[in-house]
Amino acid sequence: DEMPSAGDKFYVVETLEKARDVVAERRQTAREAELATAPARTLEGMLSRIEAGQAKELALILKADVQGSLEAIVGSITKMKTAETRVNILHTAVGGITTGDVSLAEASDAIIIGFNAVPDAAARQMAEAKGVDIRLYRIIYDILEDIRKAVEEGLAPEIRMETLGRAEVRQTFKVSRVGTIAGCFVIDGVASRNAKVRITRNNIVVEDERSLDSLKRFKDDAREVKAGMECGLKIAGYDDIKEGDILEFYHRIEIARKL
Repeated sequence: DEMPSAGDKFYVVETLEKARDVVAERRQTAREAELATAPARTLEGMLSRIEAGQAKELALILKADVQGSLEAIVGSITKMKTAETRVNILHTAVGGITTGDVSLAEASDAIIIGFNAVPDAAARQMAEAKGVDIRLYRIIYDILEDIRKAVEEGLAPEIRMETLGRAEVRQTFKVSRVGTIAGCFVIDGVASRNAKVRITRNNIVVEDERSLDSLKRFKDDAREVKAGMECGLKIAGYDDIKEGDILEFYHRIEIARKL
């Protein structure tokens, strides 16, 4: 899906599927190399600068699913400050996280917080390339606790989310005594049978922390399905899946706190 540049080499492989696998692997390698050289703008990095006396505020960009949630979060966050550090909310809006949010975060050294709101593909890739930290939440209390600890204690949150991949729902099928089966196309990364699943519609979270009952590649059970491939899946206990929904596959990992 990209035009070759002058001097690029061409390689011949046995099948189209093999070619897609090679392209996906090369893109991942290139992305990792780019991320390795990008200056990370993370909450942990901001805390280190605050502790070293190089920063006096925690800058935030806040996106949420509805105006009521936004107002509740802003009202609570603005009360948080210490003699050494204050929280500065640079921008708030209803809707998904965009490339404009990432650009603002990069320019102002800010952290992006999404409450039931997620970045689109372009914003996600840009954030990774620029080293901008995007934190996603579904519970307001968790946002306030993380920020309180950052301001008062300088401790990093214990739990982080590791995104494995995303898939788009292309078709849905009602199956008697089974429920709704989603026919999907894996956009990037992998769709993993054992991962947690977040369901977003127009970059707004409609369901989260779901598991899969099944994941199939054609008629065969699959442990994971790679980017560029199609698959069929059943989400445990959830049938309100719609064409165009984005499924995000992720794991939660524990990070040791640092003083």
